[in-house]
Amino acid sequence: MVLKVRKVSGVETLSLRHAERGSFGVPREWTDWAPPGAPSEPINGQQPLLFDAAGALALSELACSLKRKK
Repeated sequence: MVLKVRKVSGVETLSLRHAERGSFGVPREWTDWAPPGAPSEPINGQQPLLFDAAGALALSELACSLKRKK
């Protein structure tokens, strides 16, 4: 669930809510949420980028676990 859209260091960021993990932010360009006024059809036949929140969370947990092992 998207809680809000804001700019962080000049980058439009979506604040997302996960039922178990709480809230976190991701750049809008990593998601399928197009900026206001953007065309809704695929450009040059390419599908829009989709964001997998569960996959991103798993990747984050993996990176954190590897960081702790040093």
